[in-house]
Amino acid sequence: MIKVLFICSGNICRSPTAEAVFRRHVEESRLQELILADSAGTLDYHAGSPPDPRAVDAGRRRNYDLSRVRARQIRPLDFLEFHHLLAMDRGHLTALRRASPPEHRDKVRLFLDYAPQLPQREVPDPYYGTTAGFELVLDLVEEASRGLLASLLAELPRVTARD
Repeated sequence: MIKVLFICSGNICRSPTAEAVFRRHVEESRLQELILADSAGTLDYHAGSPPDPRAVDAGRRRNYDLSRVRARQIRPLDFLEFHHLLAMDRGHLTALRRASPPEHRDKVRLFLDYAPQLPQREVPDPYYGTTAGFELVLDLVEEASRGLLASLLAELPRVTARD
């Protein structure tokens, strides 16, 4: 099984959105037995909390379910368990690379690397903005999720033979 972890700051806006969007892409492709999605935050500010209601509402308008997500902070074990740790912005990327054991550092990337056609490399934090920010997050996450799924499809035979 390929395990993907999406990471933002508090795990209440961007990373739970990415988890829900990517999970739906996986389910629609009937790959839920082969690909697992989860999310976490670099900080523990919101541990145990549901996603921001604005993220939930934006997701609901596009038929994404964020209700299963509860905020948690990234753990050392995540670097061992997950095949891909995908940061929403460069700040998260730096924090993850610092926290990662050297042998797992190559698992850490920017999520938008899977959407090279987009002009930006970071998913902006919508927390202090308007509803439009949450819609932009969804637009970016949908694009990157398609690219990530395509990349993982190429990886599946290699991972399933090894695991």
